[in-house]
Amino acid sequence: MTLTQILQPNCIKVPVEGRDKEAVITELIDLLDASGALMDRDVALDAVLTRERIQSTGTGAGIAIPHGKCTAVKEVVMAIGIAREPIEFESVDGRPVTILFLLVSPVDQTGPHIQALAAISKLMLNEQFRRQLEQAESLEAVNELLSQQEGQ
Repeated sequence: MTLTQILQPNCIKVPVEGRDKEAVITELIDLLDASGALMDRDVALDAVLTRERIQSTGTGAGIAIPHGKCTAVKEVVMAIGIAREPIEFESVDGRPVTILFLLVSPVDQTGPHIQALAAISKLMLNEQFRRQLEQAESLEAVNELLSQQEGQ
């Protein structure tokens, strides 16, 4: 599974408008909802925020991967947000976040959920790619960068 297979191009927001963790998560959930990817926006939002309260998904290096499992989706869905102003996310390294990958997965599909998290983590190891994402000016630019990186 590649991220470009689960990401709908209209589920990318550059820049995100939210200025705090809950606002930006809500914004990305609303993006998924507007695209028709969610059967129940509130259930998806609750799943991601509940997971976030257990432990921050700020992985470090300016990246967060908020995610949740719920009945609001039949397959893994993803949204990407790029913040111009860093967002406090209680990350493991204490740094604020500028790159967000939000995942919502079905409760009964652990494999695809873990595969998507692993694919994101692998991509984010590339410092040059992270910098290019941070500087992307449009959803088209983010989509193109992701397609190029996964095509290598």
